[in-house]
Amino acid sequence: MSDFIDFHFDVDGENFVSAGQASVQIKKNLRELGLPPEIIRRISIAMYEGEINMVIHANGGVADVLVNEDKIEIVLEDKGPGIADIDLAMQEGFSTATDRVRALGFGAGMGLPNMKRYTDEMKIESTVGVGTKITMCVYLNK
Repeated sequence: MSDFIDFHFDVDGENFVSAGQASVQIKKNLRELGLPPEIIRRISIAMYEGEINMVIHANGGVADVLVNEDKIEIVLEDKGPGIADIDLAMQEGFSTATDRVRALGFGAGMGLPNMKRYTDEMKIESTVGVGTKITMCVYLNK
């Protein structure tokens, strides 16, 4: 593998039909690179949860998946409303999803907790009214 590979995705906000396409594509890309199935599963789940959060809460955003020799890094950035209380948002079951989103089967409040659960590191930077950046890492040599 070269120094690193960057897979970039634009996430279309409010479009539940295309929600999840980036995580499906990254799963295919990682398979083609020959990464272990358990790593692919963890990345796919974290990516999907982040992608859905951007659709539900932030009117979309961008996702970059950086693959190098020792880790895979997922960087999600949006220009949404930001997260007012990160500690509260990290609690399983907490959600600010609308009733319409919940009726579609989303917004159960497991997105951020699952992102943390399936990665080795997760950092959230958020400013209310500006947006959110989430960086997650999965180490390949653990």
